[in-house]
Amino acid sequence: MIPFPQISPEIFTIQLFGMELALRWYALAYLVGLLIGWWIVTALMRRPALWGDAPPMRPQQVEELLTWIILGVVLGGRLGFVLFYEPAYYLANPSQIPVLWKGGMSFHGGFLGVVLASWWFCRRHGINLLRLSDALAVATPIGLGLGRIANFINAELWGRPTDAPWGVIFPGVAAQDCPGVEGLCARHPSQLYEAGLEGVLLALVLFALVRAGGLRRPGQALGIFLMGYGLSRFVVEFFRQADAQFITPDNPLGHVLGGPVWGITMGQLLSLPMVLVGLVFLIRARRRPAVASQIAA
Repeated sequence: MIPFPQISPEIFTIQLFGMELALRWYALAYLVGLLIGWWIVTALMRRPALWGDAPPMRPQQVEELLTWIILGVVLGGRLGFVLFYEPAYYLANPSQIPVLWKGGMSFHGGFLGVVLASWWFCRRHGINLLRLSDALAVATPIGLGLGRIANFINAELWGRPTDAPWGVIFPGVAAQDCPGVEGLCARHPSQLYEAGLEGVLLALVLFALVRAGGLRRPGQALGIFLMGYGLSRFVVEFFRQADAQFITPDNPLGHVLGGPVWGITMGQLLSLPMVLVGLVFLIRARRRPAVASQIAA
């Protein structure tokens, strides 16, 4: 077993006008992930040769797009968590919906928020949504990986109990509540599994795709991203502790479909449509002829 590292969720705290303001690793992960994504998309828009013809938008437009994406991530992520995971609680306590600093964000909701924000931006500026989505797909995994590392530092979203030598002893009463386990309870560091699959591996695959001319087939990068994230999340859910609201004495693994032993969790249920939609985008992209390169690299 590996003891949990003594890392505070807060990087620093300051007192300002009688209020205590803290910069948390989770907030920093969002900020750095968005800035890296902005840099990647801007770099792609400055390389016409990668697209075969003109990029879908001017580099100067990426900054405005970033504003819309931030709104999509925050609003979509929060509303997704409210609707997908704890609708009854927030229906009874609607004043808690905007309390973001207490946690509660959904990737699937944030993804839908980004889709809607990007659609509106493209419609407003006459931009090809599919080609812009390819650029956003390439830019997203690094931010996902940073977010999962922040989840680990926050000692949240940990995995199921394990006797594997890399099991981590997460702090807190909930993390140590492991029926049938005597003494300290080690759990899968599922946050790091996701960081490796959704962040590092998926980023490397998409970067290799770009170098191989993958952006010349509109929808190909988007399809691979959707499939890659969906499959990664589906696999990690077998090691990740289900959300508490889905766990009962008769359903200890928190399945929302199936039985107590064999079934799927909410995370898997939300990921399956991403895999199927991604497969459709990938098949359609491969059936189209690649955009002929008209510009020297």
